[in-house]
Amino acid sequence: MQSDTTTSSTDVPEGQAEVVVSDLVRKARLAQAVYAEFDQGGVDEVVTAVAWTLLEPASNRRLSEQAVADTGLGRVEDKIIKNHRKTLGLLRDLKRARTVGVVAEYPELGLIEMARPVGVVGAVVPSTNPVATPYNKTLNALKGGNAVILAPSPKGDAVCEELVGLMRAALRRVGAPEQLVQKLPSPISKAMTHEMMRQVDLVVVTGSQSNVRAAATCGTPAIGVGAGNVPSIVDETCDIGLAADKITASKTFDNATSCSSENSMIVVSDVYDPMIEALQDRGARLLDSQEKERLRSAMWSDGRLSGRVTAKSADEILDQAGIERGGRSVSIILVEEDVPDAGSKFSDEKLSPVLTVFRARDFDHASDLAEAVLDIKGKGHSISIHSQNDKRILQLGLK
Repeated sequence: MQSDTTTSSTDVPEGQAEVVVSDLVRKARLAQAVYAEFDQGGVDEVVTAVAWTLLEPASNRRLSEQAVADTGLGRVEDKIIKNHRKTLGLLRDLKRARTVGVVAEYPELGLIEMARPVGVVGAVVPSTNPVATPYNKTLNALKGGNAVILAPSPKGDAVCEELVGLMRAALRRVGAPEQLVQKLPSPISKAMTHEMMRQVDLVVVTGSQSNVRAAATCGTPAIGVGAGNVPSIVDETCDIGLAADKITASKTFDNATSCSSENSMIVVSDVYDPMIEALQDRGARLLDSQEKERLRSAMWSDGRLSGRVTAKSADEILDQAGIERGGRSVSIILVEEDVPDAGSKFSDEKLSPVLTVFRARDFDHASDLAEAVLDIKGKGHSISIHSQNDKRILQLGLK
């Protein structure tokens, strides 16, 4: 990697964030001006070359191992799968998309649609997905003809440095300016990240609520994704075994680092007990009231989710809470709640294989409980349903 990819910590005097970021943005604008002359074939070659640096199996494994080692979050094998599938899926989605010059014509309306880059994209990425997310944002930015500056989390700084080096080498190989992809200098700071948000042309942010709010108020157009906290409804028409398989797979994958991972399961009373039993058959552990309080104390300190449990396995979390596992490994920790309650914290996003369970009288009650969960956190993000009743699925979507 060229020495101008980042600035070392000794090169960033206190209070000089504006100057340092200005230099990165200047380089990005110069690179983007050259890139703006690429035709669609050239842009697609750039996107494919950069994507291959993660799709290449050895690189994927090395970056995944480094991500887990540096952040202490998630599982290597799951990150390998996540990195591969998200990158390959994005390439599929981008493959035939036109992003250069005339992209559509509507002669019956007398309209011609043309695409132009926004310029320099500032991409804020989280520690929970320090490889897949920066690749995803970079590929999207490059497909649109833009330059990108990555702002990793402090824990993800080193692996971001590594992946930026791989991307820039790929850019050189296909004759594109390597300054199309840069990252903020180490050590990563809030001041530097916020300054980047102010100076770029578009901010794309994933991560903490403070970063999302900062992006929304920085004065630059911004696209942000807030907290997850997905409630999942299980009604009496569902295939219980299939629902249990899917919830277990989703909740355990990469130790529930995904914002689309279930955080609450709302089960209609008629199938409540069979559903709990199905999850227990798949390694879940239902806590009693005393164990639940020990878990609460271990997970939240001063109202904040502890980093000691974030993206850890169920076994690690139970051990930290001093809860016996009965000599076996646990897949998911189940905690029962009567109603969604902001004060209890179990209705929040938990970023761990801890699943809060609610019992609903019927589907309408389940829908109301899901809405109450999202009113606490996660409104506008996601919800899921396990049902064979198409009318209910549509009803939930409309609500």
